[in-house]
Amino acid sequence: MLTFEQTREWYKDTDAVHDFSHIERVYHMAERLAHAEGADLEIVRAAALLHDADGTTPGSDVRLEHHLRSAEFAGVILQAEGWPEERIKAVQHCIRAHRYRDDREPPVTIEAKVLFDADKLDVLGAIGAVRATVYAALAGTPFYCEPSAQFLATGKEEPGELHSAYHEHIFKLRNVEKRMYTQTAKALARERCRYLDDFFLQLIAEIKGER
Repeated sequence: MLTFEQTREWYKDTDAVHDFSHIERVYHMAERLAHAEGADLEIVRAAALLHDADGTTPGSDVRLEHHLRSAEFAGVILQAEGWPEERIKAVQHCIRAHRYRDDREPPVTIEAKVLFDADKLDVLGAIGAVRATVYAALAGTPFYCEPSAQFLATGKEEPGELHSAYHEHIFKLRNVEKRMYTQTAKALARERCRYLDDFFLQLIAEIKGER
């Protein structure tokens, strides 16, 4: 059986928004969703602990394929744990299907849908506000700059336009709720999106000296 102590070792060299605290949050939310949606808890727990286990090194290009690399890593770990091949494949599907910007293998099983939703809920609400601003700071981009008309219409910046935390909110975070699979997560996402909208309204007002 995988433990938090064992898992922590795989997340020592990670970026600030994919560290072990992210794994813990996804794990606990995945448990909640699994109970509500009738998913296999053992599959969900293993997938949550392993979903970012390979490919989170800061500055590494492998981040783009971390879901594929982590699925392979999960296979090695779970084989060593004596898991049956069929259940290993179920965990690997969850991990391969969890990346937001890669729809080559969409979540099919309820366990994969639970992991996808738990992972995406972590970009919304108060945690989402922290993550968006921390990520902008790490990337050297502003918390807010006025989006161009082109960006608002197409999601693509004009030449020289910076992708601020607010840009990310408009481009991705506001749309996360539409990608949710489970009814439980959709309700949570709606509430967290409202919080995030209010956060950015307050942030922009403070930046402009209006509040």
